[in-house]
Amino acid sequence: MMFLREHVSTTTGCSSISMLQKQGFQTWPSSSCSCYQDRFRVRPLPWQPSHKHADKPLKAMEIFSQMPLQPNEYIYASVITACASLSALVQGKQVHAHSLKSGYKYISFVSNSLLSMYMKCGLFDDAFSIFSNISAPNAVAYNAMITGFAENLQPEKGLELFKLMNQQGLQRDRFSFVAVLGICCDKEDLETGRSLHCQTIKLGLDTSAFVGNVLMTIYSKCGSIGSVESVFWSIKEKDVISWNTFIVACSHFGDHAKALMVYREMENACVIHPDDFTLSGVLTACAELASIRHGSQMHTHLIRSKPNLDIGVCNALINMYAKCGAIELALRLFHSIPNRNLVSYNTMIMGLGNHGCGQTALEIFKQMKTWGLSPDSITFIGVLTACSHAGLVDAGLIYFDSMKETYGISPQLEHLSCLVDMLGRAGRLEVAERYIEMFCFGNDLIIWGSLLSSCRLHKNVVVGERVAKRLLELQPTVSSPYVLLSNLYALNGRWNDVAEARKMLKGSGVKKEPGHSMIEIEGGTVKFTVGDFSHKRIEEVREILGTLNFQAEEFNLQVSSSS
Repeated sequence: MMFLREHVSTTTGCSSISMLQKQGFQTWPSSSCSCYQDRFRVRPLPWQPSHKHADKPLKAMEIFSQMPLQPNEYIYASVITACASLSALVQGKQVHAHSLKSGYKYISFVSNSLLSMYMKCGLFDDAFSIFSNISAPNAVAYNAMITGFAENLQPEKGLELFKLMNQQGLQRDRFSFVAVLGICCDKEDLETGRSLHCQTIKLGLDTSAFVGNVLMTIYSKCGSIGSVESVFWSIKEKDVISWNTFIVACSHFGDHAKALMVYREMENACVIHPDDFTLSGVLTACAELASIRHGSQMHTHLIRSKPNLDIGVCNALINMYAKCGAIELALRLFHSIPNRNLVSYNTMIMGLGNHGCGQTALEIFKQMKTWGLSPDSITFIGVLTACSHAGLVDAGLIYFDSMKETYGISPQLEHLSCLVDMLGRAGRLEVAERYIEMFCFGNDLIIWGSLLSSCRLHKNVVVGERVAKRLLELQPTVSSPYVLLSNLYALNGRWNDVAEARKMLKGSGVKKEPGHSMIEIEGGTVKFTVGDFSHKRIEEVREILGTLNFQAEEFNLQVSSSS
């Protein structure tokens, strides 16, 4: 690039800048800009997107600080955008002041960039002051303000501006709707989201992936999976985000089989290649279905097509193998990952804990600390689960107490639940009861229900009656306390109390929901519900169950006689 030192024309300068931006601006500040003797106005629209796509806003600011050229409106807008992306308010204000001195106060796209920056940094008054001083704000200005209010959790103001935009006769485009749709984030906003969705349909914007992806996200957050599916199939040219959003939504709402079906549809379309988010979502669905067949097939495909797997995909594979019962495969994969992160350790500890490999889980936990990774609250759920399933009660109590004392992590409901389960399995029911009473979230039905189940396991009627009474005080319309208490009485031969508990259940009008289980057979998932005899091969199932029960009873008799 040394030839630029001799003579640079406007055309040559722009061409050089265009070429350098393709190379990532590695040499522009030191080579090209320093040799410009004549200050001409460069229109740098080509290089601003390059910095965006390369994620180098710091580089853009560095170029701005070193360039000998008189900045023009395009450069100001680009550098202010860079400041906004970094939340660099001080530098942004300096550039703002510089632009005012240069006479760019009323240039629309400079003002719009300033709006975005101040809104992103939470300075609403400054942003609104600029917005109010614009004689005729365009759609971009409105969009910047609406987006800012959405990001800063002020939905009412965002909606007001959106309505004002319509009243002013401004054409609301896809960016306008994406900005205002960002306001809808929970179930209370569902009707607002539906109303905005209807408007996009009228304007023909709903079939674009840009708008459709946001609509799917909103419906997913609001719990409307049917609407998510409807929007998904209405998008004409789906991108990878469209597919990912729908797959994750299906899994989130428990329809893991549909998540796999959608993934197969994506593969058959042969238009969009799945990315790491897609793979993680599908592997999660395989894990929840305990479908090791589909999960291992995907793993084999990944080994052939992607020699260097993303850490997120590796973690999803560990989770899949662990939940499918292949704990040795999960552990082998875990040890093969060179760049293990906290999620890797948490997933492995949880998997080992759920399979009763408590000592191995605790060894992994110690290894994690040796490598300098600090545990988080999820880590301790895995550690406490491991202690619970392996009967390591004293170790579990030490780890529970160390959460706050050593790591500054306040125990939450999930940790208390693990602790109560651990103490309940060990028969230390009074200790578990005391721990529940110690915490402000001790009124949780699941925790008390877990303790009542432990009372039944250990035939402890005294504690069981207290716990059942507490449960019925918290929510008298739940059937489980009556059923568990009845079973507890039955185990102790108190048949009059059994009849009384059943009578109380019947009198309360509460119905017991039947339990169910699912198994994978030849690639398909079959659901069995208690009391349901509608399966076409139910007679064979009952015959095999009878054989298994007989064999189990014989085995128990042999164990009893040998001991």
